[in-house]
Amino acid sequence: AQETAADTSLRTTGGAPPDDVAPAPIPLLEPREGIPPVAASDDALARVIAAFAAGSGPVAVDAERASGYRYGQRAYLVQLRRDGAGSALIDPVGCPDLSGLGEALHGAEWILHAATQDLPCLREIGMTPTGLFDTELAGRLAGFPRVGLGAMVESVLGYSLEKGHSAVDWSTRPLPDPWLRYAALDVELLIDLRNALEEELDRQGKLEWAQEEFAAIAAAPPAPPRQDPWRRTSGMHKVRRRRQMAVVRELWNTRDQVARRRDISPGKVLGDAAIVEAALALPANVQALTALPGYGHRMGRRQLEQWQAAVDRARELPDTELPQPGQPLTGPPPPRAWADKDPVAAARLSAARAAVSELAERLHMPQENLITPDTVRRVCWEPPKDPTPDAVGYALAGYGARHWQIEQVTPLLVDALVPEA
Repeated sequence: AQETAADTSLRTTGGAPPDDVAPAPIPLLEPREGIPPVAASDDALARVIAAFAAGSGPVAVDAERASGYRYGQRAYLVQLRRDGAGSALIDPVGCPDLSGLGEALHGAEWILHAATQDLPCLREIGMTPTGLFDTELAGRLAGFPRVGLGAMVESVLGYSLEKGHSAVDWSTRPLPDPWLRYAALDVELLIDLRNALEEELDRQGKLEWAQEEFAAIAAAPPAPPRQDPWRRTSGMHKVRRRRQMAVVRELWNTRDQVARRRDISPGKVLGDAAIVEAALALPANVQALTALPGYGHRMGRRQLEQWQAAVDRARELPDTELPQPGQPLTGPPPPRAWADKDPVAAARLSAARAAVSELAERLHMPQENLITPDTVRRVCWEPPKDPTPDAVGYALAGYGARHWQIEQVTPLLVDALVPEA
């Protein structure tokens, strides 16, 4: 019989042991109860809901998207596991409303790996946790050098997961059995991993910190839509003139409309590099456009005319309607400009960064998890008039820092903000 995670001694020492002493990981090849059937109908979903409502303890949750294939980030498969219920696979195409399942799991702790990646697509189908445990974030806080799910399962539980299907087109129907096996295995050991990481965080005195982080993720509202998302086009740094920026904007918006209508990834409609090429060249007609990289002979005449029409719209815009270079700054300038703009602030930032880096190293966690770099920059650029511990702590809280972060970082920032006598 396949050995279970409970039979393997947990290696929870804040990181994997050296390769020369670590036993070889045990390949995890099959889910304990086999591959569950995919629930794709109301009746099948009702059975899953009943089983998971009757289960006990936390619920392992995962979702698969079709990034790079389909428009947006919707879920195309949802995987769950709970003691007393076993594992379940749900097809959100056949069952687009999972609010009933969300209600059945109300009050249960959800275990997710990299929760912020999956929560938006789960929320779209009616599933929102009231509390969660993020095994990736727990790994970061505990000081594990590699925090991908496969690496964590291997270093903590001693198993190896097959990760060959992570980037496949999950909108494919029917889903092949090897993909379903991979998906079921992603939640197979999440509960075991959560329990082991909780013990390790408690041993390091970081469990309350992690719980604050998890609560903040669960309580966070959906992210607002990006302002001017076209500005994030890859290669945008080459585009310097406002007229060229207008071409990027028109082509990006046209591409987005086509991608949304066809339910296909925007990059498969027109690449970012092609958008930038057209912006730099400002082609006067379809013939000139066709000569540019990304608009070759495989593209039909109708498509070419569509892109040229977008270029023409940008060429004909009055100057008053052209986009402004850069985005309006909502915070401090880039750190590289501080020495010229405000040398005293630059000195504060240098001292604060060094202190935060040293503390993060002592705590065995990434600096960005101890306190976000943006928060440090904002406090150093516009510090409280009287940088007392209370004032600095209040400023940190205003930027979203959690209580444990404020407690750890405030003394460092007070020292960095108070000029030496």
